[in-house]
Amino acid sequence: MTTNTARTILITGANKGLGLEATRRLIADGHTVYAGMRDLAAGDAARELGAHAVQLDVTDDASVAAAIAQLPALDVLINNAGISGTAQSLDDLTTAATDDVFATNVTGVVRVSQAALPLLRDSANPVIVNVASGLGFPRFLLDDARIESHVMTVPYVASKAAVVALTVQYAKNLPGMRVNAVDPGYTATDLNGHSGPQTVTEGTDAMVSMALVEADGPTGQFFDREGHIAY
Repeated sequence: MTTNTARTILITGANKGLGLEATRRLIADGHTVYAGMRDLAAGDAARELGAHAVQLDVTDDASVAAAIAQLPALDVLINNAGISGTAQSLDDLTTAATDDVFATNVTGVVRVSQAALPLLRDSANPVIVNVASGLGFPRFLLDDARIESHVMTVPYVASKAAVVALTVQYAKNLPGMRVNAVDPGYTATDLNGHSGPQTVTEGTDAMVSMALVEADGPTGQFFDREGHIAY
């Protein structure tokens, strides 16, 4: 169940792609959006939509703390920032490449979520949405009929599996909040060289839906634009 009540929302990685499209849709729906981005110089598109651009590097404690300090309140956190990394096969896989991906895609989610918890706890309907991927879902990876099964990279896939797991654990630890993970699907963004068949609007369907769940909505679950994905 979703609501039309205006909410204050922080989206990480909101200067382009899925984050920017979610910003557009949520502002159009009447919500206040703080668009987090590493480089404020890249924030013109978000500002033109009416977002409040905030400098936010999910890998840096001071940057995250400063960004959170700018928010007057917070109802919804969307952990969207992510990188694909440099290692695409076992032949070029290194621990450094793995660390880089996990620093943004996993530790970054924890860093921002932990910093945001005090504000979220003051909300009447606090929500966390973690942008994961079908690439982090073992059932999809083992299904030859699905495109995910043909992707061989390790760090990105493993990082998104971790996001699904940490979503479940956050939900269990925060029963008063709605904490869910979403799979955008194979969407045309910079992350994949715009090779995905979905538009960014289609890719943000689950993100926007889960951002607006009510206090009696699902938690600890995984969704795509078609609905609930059973574990």
